[in-house]
Amino acid sequence: MPHFPSLNEGDHLEALFKRFPRGVAPLLALHDDIMRAPSALSVGERELISAYVSGLNACRFCFGAHKAMAQAFGYSQEFVESLVHDGPAAAGVEPKLVPLLDYVRQITEEPAKTRLSQAEAVYAAGWSEDALYDAVQVASLYAFMNRTLDGAGIEPKALFADPSEEELESRRNSSYTGWGRKAGLIA
Repeated sequence: MPHFPSLNEGDHLEALFKRFPRGVAPLLALHDDIMRAPSALSVGERELISAYVSGLNACRFCFGAHKAMAQAFGYSQEFVESLVHDGPAAAGVEPKLVPLLDYVRQITEEPAKTRLSQAEAVYAAGWSEDALYDAVQVASLYAFMNRTLDGAGIEPKALFADPSEEELESRRNSSYTGWGRKAGLIA
């Protein structure tokens, strides 16, 4: 049940953003910049990180949405669930991704306790400083989004559960500002 009286039960992100439009356009542009612009991380890796952070934060809406987006880029929903519940190494994450995801977990759960040795492990695995920065940006964006959606009491949509091939293809080619325009959130 939404926590704001002006929203109705069953309302989702679109309704929240329509009711509170301040900052929506720049927020969606920021999403595109962090999640879709050229990066040392693939779009799929960034979607995986957003699902992982959202799962660690127990944000049902963002976890469901980005688990489905990660699926569009080749990560099964079962894999993403295992990543959150069992951790990167136990989930069978490719070895190069393990220290990067461990770093993301650290900054999600206890950011003030992040250590240089954790960054050095990321670099030793073959990631660049740009890749680590991009991973931090994704984790930070979804910490913000998780708190926004949970603070508003927004529940996940049923469509996140079992997308068709057509829906997966649409997700691979989508932008956040394009979604915002289609939803009537921005001009």
